[in-house]
Amino acid sequence: MILNALFPVFAIIVLGHILKRFGLTSDAFLSKSDRLIYFIFFPILLFWKIGTAPPAGSINFDYCLAALCTVTVVSVLSILYIKIFSVGEFQAGTFSQSCYRFNTYVGMALVLNAFGEAGGRYFGILIGTVIPWVNVMAVTILIWFSGRRLTFWKQVQVTFKSVFSNPLFIACIAGLIYSNTLKVFPKPIDNTFSLLSMITLPLALLSIGGALTLKTLKTYFSLSIVASGFKLILLPLTGYFMLSDFNVSGLHFKVSMILFTLPTSTAIYVLSSQLHSDTELASAAIALSTLLSFFSLSVVLGLLIRLSV
Repeated sequence: MILNALFPVFAIIVLGHILKRFGLTSDAFLSKSDRLIYFIFFPILLFWKIGTAPPAGSINFDYCLAALCTVTVVSVLSILYIKIFSVGEFQAGTFSQSCYRFNTYVGMALVLNAFGEAGGRYFGILIGTVIPWVNVMAVTILIWFSGRRLTFWKQVQVTFKSVFSNPLFIACIAGLIYSNTLKVFPKPIDNTFSLLSMITLPLALLSIGGALTLKTLKTYFSLSIVASGFKLILLPLTGYFMLSDFNVSGLHFKVSMILFTLPTSTAIYVLSSQLHSDTELASAAIALSTLLSFFSLSVVLGLLIRLSV
């Protein structure tokens, strides 16, 4: 089961890297596909999966609360590391967000492979809940370490925009509303969403592979390996104890543990660029965590298969 779930995901990522190396995709193509995935295809996929979920009243949201507590704890620990080990301000914001931000595309593909449609619905609700808070933390920390002196209202404006203009958050809310009102998609619409979903994840994984670069890894290896340790070891361990404290079990537990073990989100590069932090460190952290996540996800998937939770 581990190989069945993991191999297709990482095989497509590797294929994306090969296609880019041989000039069959370009930076322009990857940029356009990223925008299509982020603003159109993946939100539609989320809306469709969550829209067919059970009504909100029948969903146990404790796993979402446990995930919110987990990413908060790890973000605080990342700041402590920055302060104790004197990480430079230019790198600090990027380093911090690389410790707790997760790649939702890899996660959704893996969850659907391992746990089917029900897992995909629970995972969609989970990321729709956690992403807004992760964005608030990332923006706040980046501004704090950037040295920019923004007014209070400007900070509120930037943070508000990062949350409420996020297409994944909007799709999650729309899906929850739909699942509690109309509940069932008409067959032609359902078939359309099904076809679109076939495009979404393969294109997203190809794009991740095409964007991977090892050029900056040598320069930033020490910070990248620490960030990967936070993301792939500390975050899952913290998440395990949080889920246990909240008495989360079953499929909710499994999709949460997958979320905690995912590689660093490629979105940290964009946000680092926008808020004047180190994009080269972002590239290195993304590449290393993506490579190492094959092993961390293999371990976690193996444990989830063996454990009765």
